[in-house]
Amino acid sequence: MSEAPTLILALLAGVSLGTIFFGGLWWTIRRGVASPRPAAWFLGSLVLRAIIAAAGFIFVAQGDWRRLVACLLGFLLARLVVMRLARAP
Repeated sequence: MSEAPTLILALLAGVSLGTIFFGGLWWTIRRGVASPRPAAWFLGSLVLRAIIAAAGFIFVAQGDWRRLVACLLGFLLARLVVMRLARAP
């Protein structure tokens, strides 16, 4: 079986993880700034987003460095997309 489908799925998983991570960061900033306790928002969000991202990378990679790299590329691609969408007009 070819590696290409596996790597494409890893890339898409990375895009999903990145969207969750950076979209969650954007959402947290919007909520945290208006909150009376922003530190709780930022700390809680960081811990939750880091756990989700780390678990996702471990699950996707399954010990294969190529899948890990593909997932990381998708993660970084999602960062670019979320940054572009979250810009203030």
